[in-house]
Amino acid sequence: MRVVVVDPHHPVLPVSFIEAAIGRGEPVLVDDDFPFDVGKWGIKTSKSASWLLTANPMLIDAPLDPLREAVSVMRAAVGRGEWERGQTHESLIPYLKEESQEFIEAVQSGDDEDMKKELGDVLLQVLFHAEIAARQSRFDIFDVAASFVAKMRSRSPYLFDGSTGIVPTEEQELLWAQGKASEKVQEQLRGHK
Repeated sequence: MRVVVVDPHHPVLPVSFIEAAIGRGEPVLVDDDFPFDVGKWGIKTSKSASWLLTANPMLIDAPLDPLREAVSVMRAAVGRGEWERGQTHESLIPYLKEESQEFIEAVQSGDDEDMKKELGDVLLQVLFHAEIAARQSRFDIFDVAASFVAKMRSRSPYLFDGSTGIVPTEEQELLWAQGKASEKVQEQLRGHK
């Protein structure tokens, strides 16, 4: 989660936040003590968001959540390890295949501890690839996460519209197919694939 700390006396919002929250309509978690009504700014709020808007600077010093710590550890590994520094997306493919296969085997065994461990290894691969891309100024893990959220917003809009309750499988499949088709059209309009 990205944290935006706003000075309540001189509120300034970073461009990246404005583009995400207002431009793309990404939902924002607003700290209970935030002194402004963000609805006036056209910002949608949600309990599940990739941005936290707060006026409390103490949140910056909060202990790292495990996922953010994993990102930090991977950044350090690629920054300091000679082997890691020498890897490319292509050179890591065998490891991604191996870890994916080991996760499949853990699922088939039904062992929760093995599944957790192997998912951690798959996560390592995701973080590694994202860090390689970040060092090439192509994208980072937060862009990967934003891509996931955008895909879910397109294909599972009921997760973002404030509705509650179980969504029938048939409706999910229809919405998924519609979202995927819409994404394909958008890619063609942009000249991709």
